[in-house]
Amino acid sequence: MFDLDAYLERIGLGPRPGLAEVHRAHCTSIPFENLDPHRGVPVSLAVEDLEEKIVRRGRGGYCFEQNLLLKAALEALGAEVELYLARVRYGAPGVIRPRSHLVLRVADGDGIWHADVGFGHGTPLEPLPFGPGPAREQSGWRYRVVADGPELVLQTVEGGEWVDLYGFLSEHPVPPIDVETINWWTCTHPTSPFVTGLIVSRQDDDGVRITLSDWDGLSLREATPRGRTFTPVECREVPELLASRFGIVGFALAEDGRLRLPA
Repeated sequence: MFDLDAYLERIGLGPRPGLAEVHRAHCTSIPFENLDPHRGVPVSLAVEDLEEKIVRRGRGGYCFEQNLLLKAALEALGAEVELYLARVRYGAPGVIRPRSHLVLRVADGDGIWHADVGFGHGTPLEPLPFGPGPAREQSGWRYRVVADGPELVLQTVEGGEWVDLYGFLSEHPVPPIDVETINWWTCTHPTSPFVTGLIVSRQDDDGVRITLSDWDGLSLREATPRGRTFTPVECREVPELLASRFGIVGFALAEDGRLRLPA
């Protein structure tokens, strides 16, 4: 049985909230992070393990963990949820990447929605109507979904231009085993960026995004719809930053410079 009450307490909500309220509260309460793959620990997608890690231990997770936890919560609230695997387009136009991002299609009685609380670059704070539609502004950030052949593509505005974030086949929901398979690659393959690199991020309700990453030099970045700041970080600073900026406590640096979680 999914512990809905514990989940709602984790994200700061009372009983029986609506979809948009849950989506925004999840995004602003639970950080995106790949700390387990980074330290060589495979990621379990069993709902009971997601509850233990994210709800009870106050951790975060990456897209599969985040969106499967949201799926369990929304189903406990009476919604119907389907799974879709997307190819990330952001940062590499024209490059065909694996379908390694998870997106949800949610039917809640009020409509059909595109829900996603697990895109580390800056996930939408609230669900979008499913399918192509006009731009929506959320705490200063703008999003829209457009059609590109058979795919639906989520876009956002950067530098005054629309850029692709990811695309997925809207007519092809996937079974959980497909998510399990790509999750195993993502969290264990030696070339996966979630194994080789570090990324932790969070969003505030007012639209501020904070990211700690070594994907382009170890740094702490703050982004708003109006601009960005970039602060280089030393490895020794990471455990304290995890605790103070992301609410993730207990990590230390191992001798090889990787993070560890003492027993």
